[in-house]
This record gives sequence, C-alpha cells and structure tokens, in this order.
Amino acid sequence: MRSLFAALALICLTLPAAAEMTPRAGWSVTQTSKTYDQLIDAVKSAAKANKMGVVTQAGPTGAARNRGVTIPGNRVIGLFNNLYAVEVLGLSTAAMIEAPIRIYVTENTDGTATLSYKTPSTVFAPYKDEAGPDLARIAGELDAIFAAIADMAVQ
Repeated sequence: MRSLFAALALICLTLPAAAEMTPRAGWSVTQTSKTYDQLIDAVKSAAKANKMGVVTQAGPTGAARNRGVTIPGNRVIGLFNNLYAVEVLGLSTAAMIEAPIRIYVTENTDGTATLSYKTPSTVFAPYKDEAGPDLARIAGELDAIFAAIADMAVQ
C-alpha cells in the first residue's frame, strides 16, 4: 500500500504543465509580458479603477505547493459591482448564479502570464429569453467594463 502511495506521489509531482490558454468562442484571451504576480496585481488595480469589486479569488497553485506539487500559477478572480447585481437579480434570479464574472490569470511556461475571461454577454446569454432586453443591455455595459479592465491590466 505504501509503495502505491509513493508511486502516485511521484506521478503527481511529475505531471506536465497545463497547456497555455488559447482563443475560443465567447472568450477574451490576451497574452501579456507581465509575470503571473504582476498580472494579478494589475487586474485588481484595474478592477478598482473601473468600479468593480474583487468578490472572490481562488486557485490551486498555493495549495498544490503546500502538498509538494509544483504547477503553473493559476488564479480565478471574481469581479462584480452590487449595482449590477441588484439590477440582474431584478431581471432573473437564475442569472445571478453567474455573478461574480471571473477573470482567469494563468502562468505561461516562459514566465509570462495570460489574462482570460468569458465575455459577460456570453455568460448571461442563456438567460436572455427569461430576462429580456435589459439583461442584454447590462451584459453589453459589462462587456465594455471588462474590456477596459483587461486593457488596463495588460498595459
């Protein structure tokens, strides 16, 4: 039994690095020259400058390191603003499961980082029939805000 655990530990410690993010439908994916830590800080600053709050943060990198496993930096940062939350909730209770909208910061093999996110219009699209045109308007406003956050963060 002990040798099985040792073998599994060795496999986990030698897992290949995850593939780098690539463009996909409904996403914004931007390679940057910033490091992982620099991009995380830049996203938080850009969010604040665009009146969006950092609501959540999660990622497996630190917990993996604590277990002796090294993986590339990987952080999901949830951003939202209560003004939008109340407005979305008034249109569709179900749509609120999508808040906060997440920005994904991933570390690349060359030491740089990538900023990715699903566009808010993509995130809220499944609720458009239920919520009507006001949700499309909100999603459009959020598209512009998230684009501004991304532009500012990658500079």
